Amino acid sequence: MKPGIHPEYGKARVICACGETFETGSTKKEIRVEICSKCHPFYTGSQRTVEARGRAEQFKKKYGL
Repeated sequence: MKPGIHPEYGKARVICACGETFETGSTKKEIRVEICSKCHPFYTGSQRTVEARGRAEQFKKKYGL
């Protein structure tokens, strides 16, 4: 690798919108995120499932067919 052309890599502090903070490696000193593993529904277990219906089923339900 050529010297002097690569950014400095070091510890970075990650700050989530929920207030959680942790350290990781990055070329930036501070990283702000909206969702982390402490508040994401997939990891917290509060995930809501959405059932998608087809257009035909919606039509039949709407008009009682």
